[in-house]
Amino acid sequence: MAALLLLGVSFVVFIILFLSPGNPFNALLKEQAATGAVSDAAKRGLSVPSSWYTQYLSWLGNILKGDFGNSIQTGLPVLSEVIRVSINTVYLTAGSMIMTLVLAVPIAVLSARRGLTPTNWFFTIFTYVVSAIPVFWFGYIVIYISIHQFGVFPLASSSSSQGWSWFHFMLPVIVLGLGNGTISEVVRYLREEMSRVFAEEYILTARAKGASIWKHSFKEGFLLPITEIIASKIPFLLGGAVVVEQVFSWPGMGRMAWQAAQYRDYPLIMGITVVAAIIVRMGSLMQRVVQIMVNPRASRE
Repeated sequence: MAALLLLGVSFVVFIILFLSPGNPFNALLKEQAATGAVSDAAKRGLSVPSSWYTQYLSWLGNILKGDFGNSIQTGLPVLSEVIRVSINTVYLTAGSMIMTLVLAVPIAVLSARRGLTPTNWFFTIFTYVVSAIPVFWFGYIVIYISIHQFGVFPLASSSSSQGWSWFHFMLPVIVLGLGNGTISEVVRYLREEMSRVFAEEYILTARAKGASIWKHSFKEGFLLPITEIIASKIPFLLGGAVVVEQVFSWPGMGRMAWQAAQYRDYPLIMGITVVAAIIVRMGSLMQRVVQIMVNPRASRE
């Protein structure tokens, strides 16, 4: 299933790139390729097939051998470049998801346990308002406040050569953690699932016996919903990372994809697409593993 998914994703993205206006050789050669003659010569020099299906099959054959090709702009191997920047994207997305859970989980648990009190109602409305804030606007507001209130330019490219400070690291995490539109969904989904589990007969029996309802409801009421919502929101986090990395000059996979799209660097775009699809699929597989560990009957179903 994962192999078929990656094959389908790569094929669709390749067709979109092939049908899009412009080509990487014109972007690489700029004014020299105005007549198209130099561009055709570059294609012949690089042994690029003429038909789209021949190009795709050639690329797919190289992928099966572990060769993602070289970047048209830099000439560097695509796989090593994508892996190098993907680590920074993982830091950004993982940190933002942790921040989202730190804010959303207590609100959801209190709402499920005590009902919709005025305090819980206020925090729930707050999560919906925060989720409605556009992430790019929020990022520029944070940069503006950092410059004018704290006198710090919060861009990763402006940090020292010795490495990013915690300030440069935390601001993009905060922006993506609050502005990815996930907090309200986590609160709503987790609250509904925990309320449903709290109403189950085995939980009512445990409460009547004086046993801890948190211990009995942890797996079904908390662990499964959390892993499911995290797996479903990985694509949204990666999409939001493209904007946040561009705003904060964060050297990650999203910013590299943005730059590769501007220069029509098709091998690099395809490599980023495959790696992103693998990350999304791994999240779904981990969610499935947790579900089967909690409920072994799910594997038979």
